[in-house]
Amino acid sequence: VQLQASGGGLVQAGGSLRLSCAASGRTFSSHVMGWFRQAPGKERELVASISGRGTTTYYADSVKGRFTVSRDNAKNTGYLQMNALRPEDTAVYYCNAQRGNLNYWGHGTLVTVSS
Repeated sequence: VQLQASGGGLVQAGGSLRLSCAASGRTFSSHVMGWFRQAPGKERELVASISGRGTTTYYADSVKGRFTVSRDNAKNTGYLQMNALRPEDTAVYYCNAQRGNLNYWGHGTLVTVSS
């Protein structure tokens, strides 16, 4: 599985962005998809994830109620809708596909939130 994240950019605090993660391959729907982020000087952290069929989601406490993870398996694409953005959301965002002990990463997309 190859992944390509897009949709990052510069936004003011309180604004919104929608990240997309386009996946190649026929088995995307059998992978859990996750969104991670890494801010300067910090470790990469899991922000949200969604099961293969989209029935189960997880959110980090810091983004609950503001971010929504979703996927369209017919399009082999995952999404992260980010609302009410805060300066502390500034980071490089990565999408991940995981199945068993296999992990696939895409290149990150930079999100910058100005105060």
